[in-house]
Amino acid sequence: MKIKTDCFHFLGHIPCKPHKLHGYHCNSCPEYMKRDGRILIIKLAAAGDVIRTTPVLEPLKREYPSHRIAWLSKYTDLLPSIIDDPLSFSPESILWLRNTYFDLLINLDKDREACALAKELNAGRKLGFILDDNGFCSPCDEGAAQNKFITGLFDDENRKNMLSYVEETMAMCGYEFHGEEYILDTPDTHVDLEIPSEEGAIIGLNTGCGSRWTSRLWPEKYWVDLTRLLLNQGNRVILLGGPEEDEKNTRISGITNAYYPGCFPLNEFISVMDRCEVVVTAVTMAMHIAIGLKKKLVLFNNIFNPHEFELYGRGVILAPEQECTCFFQPMCTNKSFCMETLMPDTVLEAINCLLSSK
Repeated sequence: MKIKTDCFHFLGHIPCKPHKLHGYHCNSCPEYMKRDGRILIIKLAAAGDVIRTTPVLEPLKREYPSHRIAWLSKYTDLLPSIIDDPLSFSPESILWLRNTYFDLLINLDKDREACALAKELNAGRKLGFILDDNGFCSPCDEGAAQNKFITGLFDDENRKNMLSYVEETMAMCGYEFHGEEYILDTPDTHVDLEIPSEEGAIIGLNTGCGSRWTSRLWPEKYWVDLTRLLLNQGNRVILLGGPEEDEKNTRISGITNAYYPGCFPLNEFISVMDRCEVVVTAVTMAMHIAIGLKKKLVLFNNIFNPHEFELYGRGVILAPEQECTCFFQPMCTNKSFCMETLMPDTVLEAINCLLSSK
């Protein structure tokens, strides 16, 4: 029996999909498609960064339509279904990678473990970052990765940067950015929500940003005020967050009667966010999910370069009136907290502008 191991569908250890669906064998399979090679993307974390790296898949698929694409990540549940080989960052995956040849390896992570792995794997061409002989992250070449490398080392260079994260990622992979969107699969999971049935836009308020990055937090009393303003206008509000925001959202719900459905696993959380027309959030994974779901977005930003964010014309970035001096700092180091100067009325106005836009 002839086995076509160069077929795109061939898996080696289990039956391929055409055989499982139709009973085809290699010698007479009408779905045979020659695999021309393999590509590996390394982007381990963070979760939001994994999502906002996905636009590069469109030009990659266009240039290499017959290559299998593998992606090594700590967040495989966020990888889109068009990835042929989603790989968790595990000893099993690394063992396979060490024994597989790749035509192209793209490492978009600066973490030591990612750079070390990129250095040792066998690939015809490498882009992004590898480990140098001194054990530090280093650009693979003097090309586009050099810019991303420098902006990660020096805050003043980061502040001067005018490229979005997506533009920088595209450039490191040898492409120009032409508006390619995030690729985020909408979960099949249905979550029963008790959203008030009356008419009105559904506004999702993601009230947290993680316990480590308190410099980005908007005061809880402002979330209460904004919730009341939105409800008084006839909107429907869903309070969003994870376990760290559970107590806060429960309090806000108790004060305002806004709807808080509780915490959910990731796929269900994405499904809940998909019900929203507008999402209000600081820079968090929820921001990237909202962008991936093509939602209108009000983004709070104080400690990052605002040019970093690609909102695809569907959002607005709001900064506090008081200039933030804590660039890339997880905790506020100023005597007064700048986020207290971003007022609920300002946020409400931005939401209303988005709701009135097509």
